[in-house]
Amino acid sequence: MAGGSRRRLTKYIMLKFAPKVSMEHYDPKTIEERRAVAGECETALQYGINIYVDEMDDSVNDTYAAWPTRLYLVGLDSKIVYGGGLGPYDFKPAKLDNAIKGYLENIKGSQ
Repeated sequence: MAGGSRRRLTKYIMLKFAPKVSMEHYDPKTIEERRAVAGECETALQYGINIYVDEMDDSVNDTYAAWPTRLYLVGLDSKIVYGGGLGPYDFKPAKLDNAIKGYLENIKGSQ
């Protein structure tokens, strides 16, 4: 699916099923704009987790199939410990929190 078609489909889905989500800024042109939008989302959504922003080449997005949103926990060995479902419907920060806690317990237990 082409980028423009994908964005239109996402906007339609988000407006229909998640009307509280802002679709006013979804295609930043610079890294500064992308960071500003991420900051606005972090403030508005208040998930209580850090938000990291992909570079403009979208290499992390492409590698982890993170579009439109997805949560991952990458272990110290660079292997994926937790891969969340595709957002926005399966965007569950509480599941990531549980995975982090379990991972940290395993690390403590193996030392």
